[in-house]
Amino acid sequence: MSMAYAQLGRTGIRVSRICLGTMTFGEQNTEAEAHDQLDLAFDYGVNFIDTAEMYPVPPRAETQGLTERYIGSWLARTGRRDRVVLATKVAGPADWLSYLRGGPRLEAVQIRRALEDSLRRLQTDYVDLYQVHWPERRTNYFGELGYTHRPEQDGVPIEETLEALARLVDAGKVRAIGVSNETPWGVMQYLNLAERHGWPRIVSIQNPYNLLNRSFEVGLAEFAHREAVGLLAYSPLAFGVLTGKYLGGARPQGARLTLFSRFDRYNKPRTEQVVARYVELARTYGLSPAKMALAYVNSRPFVTANIIGATNLDQLREDLGSIELTLPPEVVAGIEAIHAECPNLAP
Repeated sequence: MSMAYAQLGRTGIRVSRICLGTMTFGEQNTEAEAHDQLDLAFDYGVNFIDTAEMYPVPPRAETQGLTERYIGSWLARTGRRDRVVLATKVAGPADWLSYLRGGPRLEAVQIRRALEDSLRRLQTDYVDLYQVHWPERRTNYFGELGYTHRPEQDGVPIEETLEALARLVDAGKVRAIGVSNETPWGVMQYLNLAERHGWPRIVSIQNPYNLLNRSFEVGLAEFAHREAVGLLAYSPLAFGVLTGKYLGGARPQGARLTLFSRFDRYNKPRTEQVVARYVELARTYGLSPAKMALAYVNSRPFVTANIIGATNLDQLREDLGSIELTLPPEVVAGIEAIHAECPNLAP
């Protein structure tokens, strides 16, 4: 198999176009299963691993940090730290994470502590990409398209957050910084503040992007091109919905939506009808629905890496294989026709 690679922003850091997402490690996957996934992905040419301090998902006090611990034990066992690009994230404000530093905030003291804790769990003295998991201010992310102005919930200024990240870069503990679940305004602020103060520029934005949610194209794709803030696309299969395995109300044993009813982001009215159309399109051309959905994300010019996740090795092999699939023009035309009729049904 031939993996493709891309540059992370303007850093010169070379990352695989397929990134291994790890949020199942410690919840749906044991440590041994996590190591098996990491081994397989690495053998396929994946050098990019994404995690977060709050993982696994769904987040619980009892499991928080296990994902990073499993990655750390794999790095220690294999000695591959210098051969992988390791990305993790600091959590933004959330009352449902009160067990994490008494409620995480994006202030300097918390960011430093969060990184130190992540480094200890990952058994490394630096991370290649450190990301803000979601904004401090209240804005439209996690499935919201509409924006409601709430200045009383602005919290810690982006300037303080970015300065804290800059200090971590200066200290050699972080090579590059990025954001996640951000908006065009937020990206603009990070870039303007970096230029004004001579601080590091953000090099990536990790937002959802899939056939059911292409909202990134509206205001952020231009930033990706003009400012080299490429998309790290998460949920490219919409929690597995785009595989078609949940059609007709099916709930396969061990699948995420079977185990965790809280994940309804991609399970909304009309969604099933549109998923059925994408699945039919794939099968008409002899394609796996999963591979078709992933190959579409892989092909977008504003995408730096496609973050795939799996709970077993068969799923992982299929997802990795998407990098070798070039969609025929008629399939792309079919995707665009469905999207034009039913855009962004599940943001």
